[in-house]
Amino acid sequence: REIVESQPTDEVLMMTIVSATNLVSETDLAASIATGKSLYEIDFYAWTQAQSAFLRSKNWAKVDLENVIEEIESLGRQERRELVNRLGVLIGHLLRWQFQSDGRSNSWLATIREQRIQINLLIQENPSLKSYLEQALATAYDLGVILAVKETGLPFNHFPDRSPHTFEQISAAMFLPD
Repeated sequence: REIVESQPTDEVLMMTIVSATNLVSETDLAASIATGKSLYEIDFYAWTQAQSAFLRSKNWAKVDLENVIEEIESLGRQERRELVNRLGVLIGHLLRWQFQSDGRSNSWLATIREQRIQINLLIQENPSLKSYLEQALATAYDLGVILAVKETGLPFNHFPDRSPHTFEQISAAMFLPD
């Protein structure tokens, strides 16, 4: 195939990157371009590799800025969701520990310890999540109550409306509610 232009088109540049990295066939890419779909819509992984190549080579004009921004923002939301989900599991198990004491097990204790470790790692890797803890704790408490209701069979009104414990208590290595 002969390219006459001195500056490659976006499609040719994408096809070159994708071919060089063996991510998707040129035929598949050409077909997708013909349908008007972007690489972002067709093959996310290939899109990430192409964007990385553009950024590394400082080819700013080729960067899919709108989608790169969206993905970066999405990564931040994902970290917040992970914090809430892990706190929810931790709180659910602490509620089970407190309100179903006859069922206490090493499995529950292991889950409590694992979630504390994972939460602490998440906050160490993302210190700015500390500013989100109060909001995360409120949402996570609701999720924890749902988990506790499902696991214990106790009614919702058996549990406090709000978390009776602070984040510091919940995340403390030796804390177990009575």
